[in-house]
Amino acid sequence: MKILITYALEEEKGQIQIPDCIVAYCCTGVGKVSTAINTYEALSKEKPDMVMNIGTAGTLHHQVGEIVLCSHFFDRDLEKIAHLGVAFKISFSEALLHAGCPKNLLYNGTVSTGDTFLTDLSESGSHADVFDMEAFAAAQVCQKLGIPFFSVKYVTDVIGQNSIKHWEEKLEDARESLAEFLNTIRF
Repeated sequence: MKILITYALEEEKGQIQIPDCIVAYCCTGVGKVSTAINTYEALSKEKPDMVMNIGTAGTLHHQVGEIVLCSHFFDRDLEKIAHLGVAFKISFSEALLHAGCPKNLLYNGTVSTGDTFLTDLSESGSHADVFDMEAFAAAQVCQKLGIPFFSVKYVTDVIGQNSIKHWEEKLEDARESLAEFLNTIRF
């Protein structure tokens, strides 16, 4: 199986080696636009069987240091105009069942993606497990091309509790913990 691993910043990418898989990498940059462009280009070049987005995220419901596996994605910016019929949710639950993902892992988390780094609870919108600035964009590209997608997020901060400072302090822990977790996955 060939897996494309996407991540926003080089500081989030650790030494990842998934046994019995060919792994390609794509640094998407920060934000939805650069993520969509770079993910599409990497998919066209690498032609993977699956895409795994890794990285850091804020939360309202988990503890700092937890790793959350996600198969549900929504765009909190588009959610604000959902009443106009704009699609803002994507789920890969069904696709992951048939994609050869390890069955012993729970991919039931939800990522809320937006154009800003959340520091205020009032801006969070709908319920989500974790909040980032990229996952929905990569999910949208993968959905369009019919490629299974999931996200593995390391919780670096609790929104509203000095989020940016905590995120910066936890980047190294995130990189090491994500690599350690991913190196144990067997496809």
